[in-house]
Amino acid sequence: MPVTPLEIMLSKVWSMVLIVLLASTFSLIVVAQGLLHIPLQGSIALFLLRAVLHLFATASLGIFLATVAGSMPQFGLLLILVLLPLQILSGAQTARESMPDIVQAIMFAAPNTHFVILSQAVLFRGAGLDAVWPQLLMLLLIGTALFTFSLKRFRQFLK
Repeated sequence: MPVTPLEIMLSKVWSMVLIVLLASTFSLIVVAQGLLHIPLQGSIALFLLRAVLHLFATASLGIFLATVAGSMPQFGLLLILVLLPLQILSGAQTARESMPDIVQAIMFAAPNTHFVILSQAVLFRGAGLDAVWPQLLMLLLIGTALFTFSLKRFRQFLK
């Protein structure tokens, strides 16, 4: 092959990160602040850093699920079975504090949970890097673990 599995994965991850980051930036600046006049308290740059780490983790999760699935329909079903609970239990729709302790502990390993914590802290409460660095570190660790595991599975998948 003219390209390696690492190059394929990096191109998939970073192309998605770039597109979603551009759309998020446009949405925050033009739509939320410009058209809707929503007051955002925190740093948009810190929010976008968080977005890059979250997108890295979720894209790596998607590649892993694609290596597990045998076909596109199976991949679609896996997405529903994995992403829907991750989103519902992330704390975006329901407060994490109202969930059982075991669910909170399990969801601490999910990138969506840290996405919600960071987004609320930075955009609505104006938190700085000193307050949110643990969540940024967790997103980096989760993303790196998922990327490494996905790369290993992807290499096996191509053999």
